[in-house]
Amino acid sequence: MSVSIHPTAIVEPGAELGDGCVIHAGAIVRAGAVLGERVAVHPYAVVGGDPQVLRFDPAVQTGTRVGAGTIIREYVTINRSTEKGLFTEVGANCLLMASSHVAHDAALGDNVVVANAVLVAGHVHVGSHAILGGGSAYHQFSRIGEGAIVGGLSRITLDIPPFLMVAERNEVAGFNLIGLRRRGVSREAIQELKEAYRHVYFTVGNIRSIASKALALGTFRSPEAVRFLTFITEGKRGIARARSADPAGEEAQA
Repeated sequence: MSVSIHPTAIVEPGAELGDGCVIHAGAIVRAGAVLGERVAVHPYAVVGGDPQVLRFDPAVQTGTRVGAGTIIREYVTINRSTEKGLFTEVGANCLLMASSHVAHDAALGDNVVVANAVLVAGHVHVGSHAILGGGSAYHQFSRIGEGAIVGGLSRITLDIPPFLMVAERNEVAGFNLIGLRRRGVSREAIQELKEAYRHVYFTVGNIRSIASKALALGTFRSPEAVRFLTFITEGKRGIARARSADPAGEEAQA
């Protein structure tokens, strides 16, 4: 397997390209970028550019890592880390659509879809299988849980727990049931996720404390429910809340 670098593309010394990578005309892969196998970088995308931080010293050795099979479309920008020896991370088999931006020190899991013109700020963490709708924007240090789906033009400033649908400004609209079913999550696990949601969101008290106690008691046992609760117990930002009385109910399945 070979690497294909089209005319007018720029691959700087110090960049690493895995087998089968395709760097299209006009694309730029900066020093310190590490691309896995079969990564495609489309015209005028920039992978590993300097972070947009006034205090940053360009001489600091940092990088960007992109997992195997990821597709980076036109005009995407992925900035390198601000911290010496560290990387901005994009997982395997992701799709970054045109004009989206992944800032310094962000971390995207595997199979993430980032739609057109999405703005992912510095230090944002996005779990595997998440979908970020077109034009949505993400505050620094926010976390998007695995399997979550965020509506187009949303403004996210809080943590979004796994498997939820979110729209507008941090408004939980229900579970991403289509995504759960496509990933083969059992009906029983989905039902327990709904029960875990109701427990932490509609029990009076601190949501992180409630989730932590449920984990300690073993109230919910499916791997999905455990990951849902664990996510809530972690992090420093607030947790997105529901815009309706019970988005885990049957009316929110579509």
